[in-house]
Amino acid sequence: MNLVCLDLEGVLVPEIWIAFSEVSGIPELRRTTRDEPDYDKLMNWRIGILREHGLGLREIQNVIAKIEPMEGAKEFLDALRAKTEVIILSDTFSEFAKPLMAKLGWPTLFCNNLIVGESGMIEGYKMRVQNSKLSTVKALQSVGFETIAAGDSFNDLGMIEAGKAGFLFRTTEAIRRDYAHIPAFETYDELYNAIVNAL
Repeated sequence: MNLVCLDLEGVLVPEIWIAFSEVSGIPELRRTTRDEPDYDKLMNWRIGILREHGLGLREIQNVIAKIEPMEGAKEFLDALRAKTEVIILSDTFSEFAKPLMAKLGWPTLFCNNLIVGESGMIEGYKMRVQNSKLSTVKALQSVGFETIAAGDSFNDLGMIEAGKAGFLFRTTEAIRRDYAHIPAFETYDELYNAIVNAL
């Protein structure tokens, strides 16, 4: 049985941290997993910047509430879900993702959790499992699923390369160049056709 695993940010919705960077006026928060392969390093750095500026979960959630899916993302996801099972595998957090899932029609999402203090400040985070995307794909494969994956960042490469098919979507030139063996697409139509052909 086939199972499609999609990244969330950069594939279906804009990058949350970039949106928050623009609203908060803190340019350092534009850094994402497209720029930093080490997720722990990236998140600890982000938490430090938030603490330095006295910003907590509520401020981020206020920005997320205004984020809309990328143009065509819901239609792409709806069409894909009519063809096969789809899971969104993301390194984001359930505290961030809920309003975005509502706008995407409540697809299945596997992500992580934040550790939030009584003051509303983000004190840390709890990953579901190490290397969550690759670990999840391997677990799904161990119970009989054949996986097809698509994403845009360094943290998607493991799940993309581990399945029977994998694709890059609207990735950076550096990742596209360094992983030239992975088909890379810019439009939802291209990605949809590639996934359906791989089913």
